[in-house]
Amino acid sequence: MPDHRVCPWWLGYLLASPLRRLFQDPTKILSPYVREGMTVLEPGSGMGFFTLELVRLVGPEGRVVAVDIQPKMLASLNRRAARAGLSAHLDARLAAPDSMVVGDLAGSSDLVLAFAMVHELPPGNSFFAEAALVMKSGGRLLFAEPAGHVSDSEFQAQLAVAGSAGLDVVDRPSIRRSHAALLEKS
Repeated sequence: MPDHRVCPWWLGYLLASPLRRLFQDPTKILSPYVREGMTVLEPGSGMGFFTLELVRLVGPEGRVVAVDIQPKMLASLNRRAARAGLSAHLDARLAAPDSMVVGDLAGSSDLVLAFAMVHELPPGNSFFAEAALVMKSGGRLLFAEPAGHVSDSEFQAQLAVAGSAGLDVVDRPSIRRSHAALLEKS
């Protein structure tokens, strides 16, 4: 994956800022889709803006697997989770540039959260196929891309790729400053 496409690790501090909650509140965005006891995969977790809320929402019987290709992002995520007392149900993993490296999760994920990360992947990547592999039958993928970085036509093209991986659009939630879709594994 070309480094110029990936959000630099130091920008993670801005993306994890509490000020971001003013226009993208993780609780409001996630709570319609996350229940206690779920297993959730979050690729491109960064420093955990959504991750920590995911861990709270899945509760003590749930699990969140957060993957990122940048070790510094994961180190910060682990520190933030420890400070919040949320480490026990968080599995933070280093991904490879061409794979999430989550084959051991095949068929176990209730939800995949792909928030503002698919546009950073190289063309022709296998993200949606890999996401579908880890999802349970009927599992869902909440997919959002920043409107400032991704055009309507690019988002539609991404949805077509998701469809070819067996993921069907079941809803188009409104997420501020984003193109968004809720996909379901058929």
